[in-house]
Amino acid sequence: MKKITKAVFPVAGMGSRFLPATKASPKEMMPIVDKPLIQYAVEEAVAAGITDMVFITGRNKRAIEDHFDKAYELEAELAMRGKEELLRVVREVIPAHINCIYIRQTEALGLGHAVLRAQPVVQDEPFAVILADDLIDGDTPIVSQMVDVFRQHQCSILGVQDVPREQTRSYGIVGATPLGSDIEAVNSIVEKPKPEDAPSTLAVVGRYILTPRIFHHLEKVQAGAGGEIQLTDGIAALMREEKMLAYRFKGTRYDCGSKLGYLQATVALGLKHPEVRGEFAAYLDSLK
Repeated sequence: MKKITKAVFPVAGMGSRFLPATKASPKEMMPIVDKPLIQYAVEEAVAAGITDMVFITGRNKRAIEDHFDKAYELEAELAMRGKEELLRVVREVIPAHINCIYIRQTEALGLGHAVLRAQPVVQDEPFAVILADDLIDGDTPIVSQMVDVFRQHQCSILGVQDVPREQTRSYGIVGATPLGSDIEAVNSIVEKPKPEDAPSTLAVVGRYILTPRIFHHLEKVQAGAGGEIQLTDGIAALMREEKMLAYRFKGTRYDCGSKLGYLQATVALGLKHPEVRGEFAAYLDSLK
């Protein structure tokens, strides 16, 4: 039985919707309360038992590498000042047993190309793909839920949720046949269809478990508009030769690639944060 030990994080995008904040800093390093988006994504992978974090990076993404590196000077300063709690927080950014691997995507050729760049590390193993823009808050981390489904079915799995039909043009939309309350067999997938052309309202959102056969298909995908290789096209080809499932995860998704989603995540997680939730809730009440 195959296990999921590797997660791929495509983090080479420009983050243009958050300019000028992302002019010199990666969008994945934007904080929700006191942790950057990429740390929430990595913590989700760690909770699922994944040990190898593969970051597909680009220019101006060095801050991500620095964030997960050991900060000798900062730790020494905190230790000297007796800031034990802050020192613990810094040291626990990533557990010692986790491997961080960085691969440069020299050209922005799409999500499919970014995933393909991970092939030398992933090789012939199934793996997770996590988009840090999609912060998904669940009692059980979403990748853990999907790994459990993979253990049972040993096939590719797409994390999905229903969206309003008028929003289908913003997502990859699947056509699927229900197999249970939260699992469906995928029989088609369309990238950003018009509402009238969408096979359903079931959208793929930022979480995937893929078999290594996806690389074979991504190598053959023809670049579309803007020269980009779409992951959806590779998934469509993979679906024609292997079983594929759509999983309706249990949790709340925040689209932190948009300003509204980012603000919603900040409020929701701020109201859960043990340090500030009481005062923050009182402040929000005062605005009514």
